[in-house]
Amino acid sequence: MAFSELLEQVGSLGRFQVLQMVALVVPIMWLTTQTMLENFSAIVPSHRCWAPLLDNSTAQASVPGALDSEALLAVSIPPGPNQEPHQCLRFRQPQWQLLDPNATATNRSEAATEPCVDGWVYDRSTFTSTIVTQWDMVCDSQALKPMAQSIFLVGVLVGAAVCGHASDRFGRRPVLTWNYLQMAMSVMEWTSTQARALAMTMNSLGFSLGQVLTAAVAYGVRDWALLQLAVSAPFFLCFVYSWWLAESARWLLVTGRLGRGLRELQRVAAVNGKRAAGHALTAEVLLSTMQEELSVGQASASLGALLCTPGLGLRTCISTLCWFAFGFTFYGLALDLQAIGSNVFLLQVLIGVVDIPTKTGTLLLLNHLGRRPTQAASLVLAGLCILANTLVPYEMGALRPALAILGLGGVGAAFTCTSTYAGELFPTALRMTAQGLGQMAARGGAILGPLVRLLGIYGASLPLLVYGAVPLLSGLAALLLPETKSLPLPDTIQDVRSQAVKKATHSTQGHPVLKSTWF
Repeated sequence: MAFSELLEQVGSLGRFQVLQMVALVVPIMWLTTQTMLENFSAIVPSHRCWAPLLDNSTAQASVPGALDSEALLAVSIPPGPNQEPHQCLRFRQPQWQLLDPNATATNRSEAATEPCVDGWVYDRSTFTSTIVTQWDMVCDSQALKPMAQSIFLVGVLVGAAVCGHASDRFGRRPVLTWNYLQMAMSVMEWTSTQARALAMTMNSLGFSLGQVLTAAVAYGVRDWALLQLAVSAPFFLCFVYSWWLAESARWLLVTGRLGRGLRELQRVAAVNGKRAAGHALTAEVLLSTMQEELSVGQASASLGALLCTPGLGLRTCISTLCWFAFGFTFYGLALDLQAIGSNVFLLQVLIGVVDIPTKTGTLLLLNHLGRRPTQAASLVLAGLCILANTLVPYEMGALRPALAILGLGGVGAAFTCTSTYAGELFPTALRMTAQGLGQMAARGGAILGPLVRLLGIYGASLPLLVYGAVPLLSGLAALLLPETKSLPLPDTIQDVRSQAVKKATHSTQGHPVLKSTWF
């Protein structure tokens, strides 16, 4: 590939690429805190109905005799399913007869109850304020929490849809400056084939570190509004230094912007200590080297081009399915850590810590086993771990979080694979549109993920069955994709076709194969 040759001249993994990766990992970490924040800002604390005898000093003063808080609680709030005070009901009138040692369960069941018409009292020992306590998103309004999470992710989906297309039309840096959803791809196009998986893994590790950072910030800030401010302020700094980031020279050249592409390549050469190689580059050299890419012409950066162009249809569908499986499973489970265990701070840290060796190991597997088997195995492993949790009794408290964290680790590995693999399946002019489509699918899955928890009213294991089946089936579908390990990034649609022809020719040397234009 012509651009790969140019990149080797100016340095494909030098000081410039390291600085670029560091500059992008930092906002990725803070972006993760925004996404995972609702594990803390939307936590549901213990709560009960407001009751006059418990929460009104005037009513308490009228109580005859000296009764402790436990006695007042017993006559005001009925027991719930787990024999703790009911979270959504209270007695209409104080049930003094329940203080009789001979009182039976029949006495309680016959007492008239009512919903929490005067509001709730929340346990504020861990968090002083959350959005749940702010707007009483409990009891009959408990569905508002997953709905709020889904609405937040709708905004992310819109960003993925708009910015993927805008990056192909206007360039990577302008869009990146205003929206960090596309940041990982800016690194990939500045690295060689050998370093591409490393660059994408370093960026995905930013999400892992962001998980730990989220728990650390939330542990220090226990008010939801201040917590939101604390994780949003650092983006002002990211905005300032984003103007230093280089535009993708690959995109500039294949879209005919030779002058700007030349300046960016010379800039990279200077930063990497190869000024002589940079000075040797001229517009004539670029025209000569990129002659094939510039003469072939590029397909329009549109969804129709991805789906209807021979050689890209099946890649687009399966790649999009893998993105959907990641978003659906990860956000469905990771945004409800309360359902996994009681210590959400520890769980959030463990998810991030486990993610680091998982993604590092995934890098080794990508380079040794290849993209396709690693992608398939990571999704299948995640699905099996989640499905296994449906068989574990709730009494086995440690095993359920362990399986959930292992499943999320598999999903994290799948994200690393998808981020690398999906970019290698498409030519440069369509790559960001494909990435935008993939992120749309991931965010669409993320929107549906929290809502699936509402199926729990029909069966406690039903959400887990759905969360496990989706990545399992997606992993099996990934086996239909072509392998891209050690192949240069395709610049044009013709490059994609050439790779398919080479693969078919290599296969026919051993045995006949059926050729499909969908590959």
